[in-house]
Amino acid sequence: MFPKPKSALTPNTYAYESEPMVKATGFREYDARWLFSKEINLMGIQALGMGLGTLITELGQKQEIVTGHDFRGYSASIKYALISGLLASGCKVHDIGLAVTPMAYFAQFELDVPCVAMVTASHNDNGWTGVKMGANRPLTFGPDEMNRLKEIVLNADFKNKVGGSYQFHENFPDRYIADLTNRPKLKRKLKVVVACGNGTAGAFAPKVMEAIGCEVIPLDTELDHTFPKYNPNPEDMEMLHAIRDAVLEHKADVGLGFDGDGDRCGVVDDTGEEIFADKVGVLLARDMSALHKDAQFVVDVKSTGLFVTDPVLIKQGAKATYWKTGHSYMKRRTNELKALAGFEKSGHFFFNAPVGRGYDDGLISAIAICEMLDRAPGKKMSDLKNALPKTWSSPTMSPHCADETKYGIVEQVVKHFEDAKAKGAKVAGQAIRDLVTVNGVRVTVEDGSWGLVRASSNKPELVVVVESPVSEQRMRDLFEAMDSVLRTHPEVGEYNQKI
Repeated sequence: MFPKPKSALTPNTYAYESEPMVKATGFREYDARWLFSKEINLMGIQALGMGLGTLITELGQKQEIVTGHDFRGYSASIKYALISGLLASGCKVHDIGLAVTPMAYFAQFELDVPCVAMVTASHNDNGWTGVKMGANRPLTFGPDEMNRLKEIVLNADFKNKVGGSYQFHENFPDRYIADLTNRPKLKRKLKVVVACGNGTAGAFAPKVMEAIGCEVIPLDTELDHTFPKYNPNPEDMEMLHAIRDAVLEHKADVGLGFDGDGDRCGVVDDTGEEIFADKVGVLLARDMSALHKDAQFVVDVKSTGLFVTDPVLIKQGAKATYWKTGHSYMKRRTNELKALAGFEKSGHFFFNAPVGRGYDDGLISAIAICEMLDRAPGKKMSDLKNALPKTWSSPTMSPHCADETKYGIVEQVVKHFEDAKAKGAKVAGQAIRDLVTVNGVRVTVEDGSWGLVRASSNKPELVVVVESPVSEQRMRDLFEAMDSVLRTHPEVGEYNQKI
């Protein structure tokens, strides 16, 4: 028997040390995220492990699982609490130790293990913890599995049994690095800034980039779980500006920034200008569709319209499908359509064969970028970027909105724009040309300018992105139009960053 988790307990009390605490909102659309000690305690993590082991059996999968942890001050203790729950459920646990998330995905293939549970808060600030889970490589859980897991854990509906076992795989990172670097070296000598924000990727990224033939300029690659400079998130301007300064100081060919768990890569060109990940995706799609006839790509709804309007992609016969934002959704769709690659504006890229195995890995993305430059010997990163049709696009902007209310707000915003389109009302002075509602609402007006509002899948926030192929002013007009709708909802708070 194991007690039902409580939704809230007070730290530094008998109850906190004797009962599991699991806040329901931590079970998100495709992974789990909680503020450690405020929303979940170690017994709650143990309950999560027992629930996951139970779900794996329900899904008809062998109870064998890979686990690893990211570099946070508390991640190892969380992983061992999770392992204790997995063992109680009867799982055979393969522990790869400190790892980036894609190393855990790689381990599923390398060790021939069906399931994964990677302890990571990804790019979230310190204080957050979470688990990325899957039971069918290379895929990770979607809403169905997460809802069932939530049900099992919150009701303590565990089917524990004897037979669990534990194996630690010593020096496993060497196998991961060898797999990534078993390729011809670059012919072109590239000077590359490798930025890790003192996160987990710092232990691995410089070695990998050196091994493929790059001259590496390390930036904040020393492991320090206090993140003394900035949060390791290559979508945040603070990290991108630090990379810019290093690129300009060292006259580097490109700057590559990795997030806290190493499954995303941000790019700064040789002039110090950041290239948002969706534009990097267009560049890679151009490069890959030149090598592979009739290439198919999947892109998320936050991404640039260039995937369907770029004349080079059209000429090369490339096709792109817009899909839901979120690494699990994108991974699954890329897998279902057998697309060559999937690109998400956040920097999660999913390469199928021959480049990858279908999961998101920031280092595979970095290698693909360097190989693209290798195939364009006379061109700089800025030349490739400047060859794209010009658009003006915003960073990802996130106004605060509580987990309990964010989906309801987005439903109302979707309805607002559906009604506007039906009535022929104008948005930022123009009629609505198209609405995409697979994930929030993406509103495109007559001149091709568009704005998106959706709920964040893993934080108490909304997500707003705008782009215009016409001018910066039109981009700002679209932002004002989207924001004015949000401002009618008092539950929507301040933005983390704005244009």
